[in-house]
This record gives sequence, structure tokens and C-alpha cells, in this order.
Amino acid sequence: MKINFRILDVFSWIFGLAVLAIGVLNIILVHPVPGIGYLLLSALYFPPVNGIFERKFGFRMLLFMQIILAVVIIMFTLGVSDLGDMMDDW
Repeated sequence: MKINFRILDVFSWIFGLAVLAIGVLNIILVHPVPGIGYLLLSALYFPPVNGIFERKFGFRMLLFMQIILAVVIIMFTLGVSDLGDMMDDW
């Protein structure tokens, strides 16, 4: 069995886990609605889910789409969301 790792897949897994953690924190600390939104967005970063997304809809999320979505998620989390405000109080 040959395992093929690409560096972009590793970064995709790391960022997907980070967004998943943000979603769980939002569910616990803030409100379930944005938390569920983050959980759904985090699924787009995991390579197996991205493969299912490709088979189902016929196209794959490209790297630049993932980067733009990542910037939007980070800006929203730190700038607009209640979780960002809670982090400022620490």
C-alpha cells in the first residue's frame, strides 16, 4: 500500500481541524448557529470530503478558492464574531 502525501493536503487538514475547533468553541461558548456553519465550512478543507464534493457536483474546490475562504473565515472569526470578542477579554 503506497501512501501519497502532498504538502497542500497536510495544510488542508491542519486548517480544516482549526476551523473545526473554532466551530466547536462557537457551539460551546457563543451560539450553535455560527458553530454549525463553521463545522460545515471545515468539511470543505478535508481532502476526503473534497473528493466526495467533486464526485457529487462535478468540480473540485481549487486552491485559490480555499485560500480566499480561509481569509474570510479568519477575518470573520477575529473581527466580527462573538468568539473574537471573547478572545480580546482574556
